[in-house]
Amino acid sequence: MRTHTDLPLEGLLVVDMSQFLSGPYCSLRMLDLGARVIKVERPDGGDLSRRLYLSDTEIGGDSTIFHAINRGKESLALDMKKPADLETLRKLLVRADVLIQNFRPGVIERLGFGYEAVKAINPAIVYASISGYGEEGPWVARPGQDLLAQSRSGLMWLNGDEGQGPVPFGLAVGDMLAGAALCQGILAALVRKGITGKGSHVETSLLEALVDFQFEVLTTYLNDGRRLPKRSDFRSAHAYLSAPYGVYPAKDGYLAIAMTPLGKLQDLLGLPELVAFSGNPSSWFTERDRIKKIISARIETGTIDEWLAVLEPADIWCARVLNWEELLAHDGFKVLDMLQRVEREDDVSILTTCSPLRVDGARPHHDRAAPRVGEHSDTIRAEFSL
Repeated sequence: MRTHTDLPLEGLLVVDMSQFLSGPYCSLRMLDLGARVIKVERPDGGDLSRRLYLSDTEIGGDSTIFHAINRGKESLALDMKKPADLETLRKLLVRADVLIQNFRPGVIERLGFGYEAVKAINPAIVYASISGYGEEGPWVARPGQDLLAQSRSGLMWLNGDEGQGPVPFGLAVGDMLAGAALCQGILAALVRKGITGKGSHVETSLLEALVDFQFEVLTTYLNDGRRLPKRSDFRSAHAYLSAPYGVYPAKDGYLAIAMTPLGKLQDLLGLPELVAFSGNPSSWFTERDRIKKIISARIETGTIDEWLAVLEPADIWCARVLNWEELLAHDGFKVLDMLQRVEREDDVSILTTCSPLRVDGARPHHDRAAPRVGEHSDTIRAEFSL
């Protein structure tokens, strides 16, 4: 198991003033690369995501989502209405390498910790901000919440079948993507700091991350007459890709088929009905619903293993669609070693995921669960003479 002492961000101090998902996801990625993360929380309840329940499961008084995204961090409880606590934070920021915040635009400035104020006490700091929609414009004061950002991004018109209307992602993709983008920006700013000694202010938003997420299809839209995407009416998997791209039901599950020449699939599946389309690639898009219905009717007659035995040896890009139970049981997942158990002294023990990165061939693992509110306040104050 890799230890903190041989990870690339070892020795880096990150002060995380963010809450919910986007900012904490960014600091989690940095922690997994070796950084020390001190999470600044309100004494009366802490990060609001401690009560953001995805199910009725509570562990140690907090939600599973809080535990998942804040494992291994330290908690410093500060009351932003108390001048003494504000001074404590200023002293800590003098020692910090990175500050992360995701307050609504204007709030952090009113607290006295906007970029210019923090830069004045620590010119070399990398100051990182996430908002909902940027720092100006008509949406600035709107809640920067993931579903609402998805709604404004156009993303929902790429999911589901054409007749379903807008379909949101079943994950907080705006939060996760914004956190990942901010982490990239922080790492680039740290490189510049190492070269020049200069700090930076790195900014992104949920909307900007979601627009970037769509860069391929949005570029198509911008350059082909601005025709809005049209999803397939039948088993749509990608608004811009032709048949056979999709997911098809078999006798015992679902089979995903990616980009495949229709003539090759026609022969392997024994579908003479596809002859009328196989020689005309443009019809694979214009007639994709008809084509996919023909393929679907054939796939339904066999099991997944039967079809994989036919398609995989012919180098057809296809896969069984797994649920979480099947994924976790599969050797293809087990070999990745992506689960770890984190624990805390009050009998909290949680099985959760690991970093998606490997460094020098090894995946970082950590054994410390998410902190209680203010759990490390006394030790942090003593260490930094706060």
